[in-house]
Amino acid sequence: MARSLNKLSEVGVRSAKKTGRHSDGGGLYLNVSASGGKSWVFMWTPPGGKRREMGLGPYPTVTLAKARAMAANYRVDVAEGRDPIAERDQTPEPLFGDAADQYIETIKSEWSNAKHAEQWSHTFKVRCAAIRNVRVSAVGTDHILKVLRQPVTSKYKGEVKSGEFWLIMPETAGRVRNRIERVLDHCRTKGWRTGENPARWKGHLAHLLPKPASLIRGHQPAMPYEDVPVFMAELRDQNGLTARAAEFTILNMSRSNEVLGAEWPEFDLDSKFWTIPKERMKMGKEHTVPLSDRAVEIIRELKGEGTNHRFVFPGQPRSSDGEERPLSNMAMLMLIRRMGYEVTMHGFRSSARDWAGDETPFAREIVEHALAHKVGDDSENAYRRLTALKKRRVLMQAWADYCCSTRPSNVLPIKGGAAS
Repeated sequence: MARSLNKLSEVGVRSAKKTGRHSDGGGLYLNVSASGGKSWVFMWTPPGGKRREMGLGPYPTVTLAKARAMAANYRVDVAEGRDPIAERDQTPEPLFGDAADQYIETIKSEWSNAKHAEQWSHTFKVRCAAIRNVRVSAVGTDHILKVLRQPVTSKYKGEVKSGEFWLIMPETAGRVRNRIERVLDHCRTKGWRTGENPARWKGHLAHLLPKPASLIRGHQPAMPYEDVPVFMAELRDQNGLTARAAEFTILNMSRSNEVLGAEWPEFDLDSKFWTIPKERMKMGKEHTVPLSDRAVEIIRELKGEGTNHRFVFPGQPRSSDGEERPLSNMAMLMLIRRMGYEVTMHGFRSSARDWAGDETPFAREIVEHALAHKVGDDSENAYRRLTALKKRRVLMQAWADYCCSTRPSNVLPIKGGAAS
């Protein structure tokens, strides 16, 4: 019988207080010390040998998602007869450039398009040229700042700008920082580095670098897209209408008011389309959303409950006049807070856009149309809305598949009734 995996949740890990080891399955354990400190341990038993264990690093420096990825790699080592500790200890420390190239080889099977490998290779050969020959154990904050503050020139629509990479090309610089962070995390897993990751943004570089305008979310805190699958798995564990409204909003890259005001006639579930009238759109233009399989499933299940309410996601009627009204937009925010996250629903639109830009080959205008942003003039937009619909369907399904890539075993069904 196969061993159960992914037993723990991010919320459970954060709140764990009981001293001892908590199994996530597949040999991965969260160890809680008597002082309350938390760390990850991987345990295995070689054929004919005694049980062995190795530390993977402290939580939350090593997140649940990262610990699972590390454990998955070590399970492969064990299955192929290798000793993970011996492999780590016997591998000589490489230069940063070599480690980056090795990491690309490790993860390139995850990409469906060769363009990703080219983008990552360009990052480490061109953007990180200044630190390629530095030993990975010696890479520090000064090296990261040297990369992010290197002088660059950018030309857009005939306008030439020169200055620091971080300020002139913020989105590209942000991706470069994220990739450096991932490589250095990989190096720590290999035993080539110890201590904090100098490329980490939160609590580190955030205090050393200004926030470029395109990176500022204003009052809409966004979740890093790498954490979205774990969050979505926890969200699907939540019972009630509010959780389904939040899930549907994220899957469709929608604004909260677009979802909460949705009415049944707007949906064509056979063709898998949701058409939002212009009166409810920020840009004042009708917007058609190609629905993913999971989004259709949510609407079908809600419709199957036989509700006669005007709204798909109804709230409580006003006591004074009994008028129907949709679920409150604060309901979804409060649900996220109860789950232990300090993000907003609108911030997930930024998460989706960052995911599409970093991890997929979809053209920028396809992503912007999915977000119902204006791209070009009115005639150009009308043409693109018609021609890009099929591409947007592929995008929306890819985003839904990514969101659903972490799946717990104890999923609860949708239940009707008052909004939770």
